[in-house]
Amino acid sequence: MTHKITGSIGSDTAVQPSGKIRYFEAPPPKPPAPAVTKAAAHSEFLRTGRIARHKPIWFPEERRYLTHEEVAERTGKRLEAAGERSHDRINSFHRSIQFPKIIFHRTLDERPHLGYCHVTAARTLLARRIPVSWSFYIANFVAEIGEEDTFFERISPFNSRMYFAVALEGQPGKLQINRSIRRNGLLFKTDDPMEAIKNVLMLGTSHDALREIIKKL
Repeated sequence: MTHKITGSIGSDTAVQPSGKIRYFEAPPPKPPAPAVTKAAAHSEFLRTGRIARHKPIWFPEERRYLTHEEVAERTGKRLEAAGERSHDRINSFHRSIQFPKIIFHRTLDERPHLGYCHVTAARTLLARRIPVSWSFYIANFVAEIGEEDTFFERISPFNSRMYFAVALEGQPGKLQINRSIRRNGLLFKTDDPMEAIKNVLMLGTSHDALREIIKKL
């Protein structure tokens, strides 16, 4: 059940003339230079004629610029690690509420440091006893969920996380947003990981006693 939520992004990050963000990796910091006493500095000057000066830890020319593919790979590993942890926490709550592990990620076009991870999917009877298929995601950014073709709108440039579930319809491999629930198909959205787990658990059970326990978490 792999599918992509299409999205666009704006950013005030410095970019190349081509419009692409440049990512670099600085080398590990070098140990600080040993302190030089005034007497030692005078002796060194008399011996060599040179004045000892503090050397910077690293120079801009030492930056190793990363390709967008490298950044996307690192982003994906972090996202999927977060997805694995969330899935483990959800399935550890109660043996009667178990969700399949369906972990995969996507990074945003031209912004490979931003992305989202699919964690699990299930089918739920909502309030009107209507069966609804849905998927649960984690994103490493915060955004508004759009109601049109652009799913992510007004993406925040600040580091954060967003947890959300979306109603889906269609056949595996051809799934799309189910807009009969809401225009954007959103079942819930939060930046609180505990609140996200509670919402997923509530979607995963119709047992009244368990629902009361989940509400008190």
